[in-house]
Amino acid sequence: MARLTGKVAIITGGAGGIGLATAQLFTGEGAQVLLVDRHEAALHSAVQTMGSAAVSYVVADITQPEQVQHYVQTALERYQGIDILLANAGIEGVVQPIPDYPLEVFDEVMAVNVRGVWLGLKYVIPAMRARGGGSIVITSSTAGIRGSLGLSAYTTSKHAVIGLMRTAALECAPWGIRVNTVNPAPIETRMMRSLEEMRVTGAGRATTVEQTKASIAARIPLKRYGAPEEVGRLMLFLASDESSFCTGGVYMVDGGSSAGG
Repeated sequence: MARLTGKVAIITGGAGGIGLATAQLFTGEGAQVLLVDRHEAALHSAVQTMGSAAVSYVVADITQPEQVQHYVQTALERYQGIDILLANAGIEGVVQPIPDYPLEVFDEVMAVNVRGVWLGLKYVIPAMRARGGGSIVITSSTAGIRGSLGLSAYTTSKHAVIGLMRTAALECAPWGIRVNTVNPAPIETRMMRSLEEMRVTGAGRATTVEQTKASIAARIPLKRYGAPEEVGRLMLFLASDESSFCTGGVYMVDGGSSAGG
């Protein structure tokens, strides 16, 4: 039997690199998947790319309570339950030192990366409790366990969701709901392209995007970025019953980046 047969999963940030790769893995293992994102064109393209009757989408801004309630209700009406929440949506903000960091960008990053996750938990947990249990996986980052120059908002947000996960894991354990974070190092996604370009701009014209990427990769012990599917495979494990005794954990998928502190 496939690892997620009979399971219903919601994936926020579902049109992006990690979200889409994980959705493909989930449907391949028997799950029905609801993709959530702000951009309908990207969602439509993602569903077309997957070409599976087991996937559908809903457009939602995860920072807005009524829109979060809407995607939860859509999953319940369309699939009659929720077993898995992959709280994956996130934005990077800008690369600027704290004194220069725009206040409105800080607020936006915290709204998407923290408030959006908290709202997802708030409205999904009751549905999972009614279902008799489930698995919640939150996308954090290597930035969630250490500092990162120029990324105060992003780093703060990724630390915050680890604290949120730990609280949720304790609260949800009596109901059979497991909660964990997955913490990737740099992955081949749109977000990393954006960060590379911003770091080039900050460094001046002597540095190219290719040089910046090579420099970042060189600091990873495995000397490369990860692929979205490599993150997705860990998320699949945590979503499945194979991880039935795993809750409250911070799971690195980082090519060894965190081994050196």
